[in-house]
Amino acid sequence: MNKPIYLIGGSKGGVGKSMVTMALIDYLKSKGESVTLIETDTSNPDVWKTYGNETNGVLVNLDEADGWISLINICGSEENKDKTIVINTRAANNQGVKKYGETLNSTLEELGRKLISFWVINRQRDSLELLNDFREALPNSLVHVVRNGYFGEESKYQLYNGSKIRTTIEKSGGKSLTFPDIADLLADEIYTGRITIEKASADLPIGNRAELKRWKMLVANMFEEVTK
Repeated sequence: MNKPIYLIGGSKGGVGKSMVTMALIDYLKSKGESVTLIETDTSNPDVWKTYGNETNGVLVNLDEADGWISLINICGSEENKDKTIVINTRAANNQGVKKYGETLNSTLEELGRKLISFWVINRQRDSLELLNDFREALPNSLVHVVRNGYFGEESKYQLYNGSKIRTTIEKSGGKSLTFPDIADLLADEIYTGRITIEKASADLPIGNRAELKRWKMLVANMFEEVTK
């Protein structure tokens, strides 16, 4: 089996997909993994602008059939044979996934790769409704739900915690995870400043680095559950 494909989804803006993607890339690289980033937010590719050079990042439009063909060819190329693929999806990509997702779903066996999705949610109902559509479009994907701690601690996600979709996810082998909140100051320096988490860990003032180290440890604990 080749290295997995990790897809970070959510199908809506503002849930924190980009920060989860950057945290995953940083975690994988800290474990010695070689990563290829596929950025599908072609209009506002912040993750690609931050990590593109480090990961041979590629911009791909998954609203079109050609984009899905390119995605599969990238995953199956000789250049990427030994690399872990990380896909950062754009907001409102649910129509593209619904229309063309089977193109990827049907090629996973030939690619020899597992598709593992991190579905990032806030505390609103539409996060769960969009998740149902996503699972129907990519039934061969193992899905983990990521409660973004920015919107509150785990106990505040009552809508998801008591839902049928949570039961279904966990019966299918998925996990219900909580992504640790990051201090606004650090998020601004990393995200809007477009610096990698690794560079921030080396270059920021000592107090910032101490808090970033604490956050990275929590992030690592979360990802270790599902990337072994």
